[in-house]
Amino acid sequence: MISVLAQERLLGAALGSIFVGIVVFEQRKSIYKSISDYQSLPATQSEVREPVFGKRSRSEFAHVWNKAVDRTFGPVIDSLSSRGW
Repeated sequence: MISVLAQERLLGAALGSIFVGIVVFEQRKSIYKSISDYQSLPATQSEVREPVFGKRSRSEFAHVWNKAVDRTFGPVIDSLSSRGW
């Protein structure tokens, strides 16, 4: 006879797998539906798409991102460099 703890773990794994399967299936279904909806749009609507960020905003975001990464990981890199890594 299998122990109660093992039974609970098997039940949890089975229920978790079923739940994840349902979530993945629903997500895939919504993705495929949105793709088919997008492809069924007339050419005038689907071709005229404005970018979310303009070129200037992207470069500013990249600059801010690089500064944040440098500030965050700068001390770690300095300490590793001082140890000869």
